[in-house]
Amino acid sequence: MRTILCRSLLVALLLGQASGAFVTEAAASPRSKALADAVQPFVDKNALAGAVMLVADKEKVLALEAVGFADVTAKQPMKTDAVFWIASQTKAITGAALMILVDEGKVKLDDPIEKFLPEFKDLWVAGERDKEKFVLKKPRHPITVREVMSHTSGLAFKSLIEDPTLDMLVLRDAVRSYAMTPLLHEPGSKYLYSNCGINTGGRIIEVVSGMPYEDFMQKRLFDPLGMKDTSFWLTEEQTQRLAKLYKPNAAKDGLEETKTGYLHYPFTDRRRQPMPGGGLFSTADDVGRFCQMVLNGGTFKGKRILSPESVAAMTSKQTGDEVKEGYGIGFTTGPAGFGHGGALATNMHIDPKRGLVTVWLVQHAGFPGDGGKAQGVFKHVAETQFGNGSR
Repeated sequence: MRTILCRSLLVALLLGQASGAFVTEAAASPRSKALADAVQPFVDKNALAGAVMLVADKEKVLALEAVGFADVTAKQPMKTDAVFWIASQTKAITGAALMILVDEGKVKLDDPIEKFLPEFKDLWVAGERDKEKFVLKKPRHPITVREVMSHTSGLAFKSLIEDPTLDMLVLRDAVRSYAMTPLLHEPGSKYLYSNCGINTGGRIIEVVSGMPYEDFMQKRLFDPLGMKDTSFWLTEEQTQRLAKLYKPNAAKDGLEETKTGYLHYPFTDRRRQPMPGGGLFSTADDVGRFCQMVLNGGTFKGKRILSPESVAAMTSKQTGDEVKEGYGIGFTTGPAGFGHGGALATNMHIDPKRGLVTVWLVQHAGFPGDGGKAQGVFKHVAETQFGNGSR
């Protein structure tokens, strides 16, 4: 009887391996369904199309859940491996890539960017203007790497030739156009959210590493972290997993499908260019891996990606004492931790006090009703269920 039982258990184990039916801690936890239960009412009210939610600590994923629909009209359920445009969350990932070069001694945060990009040597700052004249002046000091990566460089959000979308210019050419445009303020004096700044950081990565920005990202970050679904372009298979984008309908009482004006369609088109300030597509699992590396002080599953010093710089205020806004190197910073959001309401947050990562992925250009509150509800439940002291 014991032999039969052992054989039965062995067969069950092998069948589980063949089907990939291993139960993760996240799937096994009865608490993890609390996330979906909390957010489901927003789906029921047509205030939210769907979401994928991830909660992790330094070592493991504690919850990974999906709720609602990837395609509302077709009633296609949202799945945990759904693909999303994470938009400006890309900025933090670009920041990490740049800090790899800082760790290697090839870049310093206080280096002037003209050291790597000579086209920035003759910059001007916009001064007084009226109907008849526009006064330009030389900046008090050259823009530094720290300033382009913390939105204090004076560069605009985009240049005039990044039109009609942000992803059709070769990175080299886009950055050259920034150098031809007057700065909007003195470097280091103000905070002005700037895709141009982060894109300039991406171009520095290219020049210093001697490889295309997207290749450096793949080799030095995505491959070591196992971010298998993170890319600037989608494959046909990933397109089938892409969550559709929604906005409020005309009556503001439901949802209608829409498209983003920031990117060129289709997303499989290789004429599209990698955008360091906001071009990545990803999944909750991939974003969670990146966040776990940061929470671990630069390591992931025993691999050292960044030094603790570089992670500390990324995740602490780099905007100077005179600037009230808190921004690190690609991360927003504050007393509750650090993270970044995206244009379509995605978000990742790292809370070092609780030892917790939260990832919220949706595709929304606005919400009807109270749909915008869904992320806060998710975060509250995640912190209550999984924060330090509750596990």
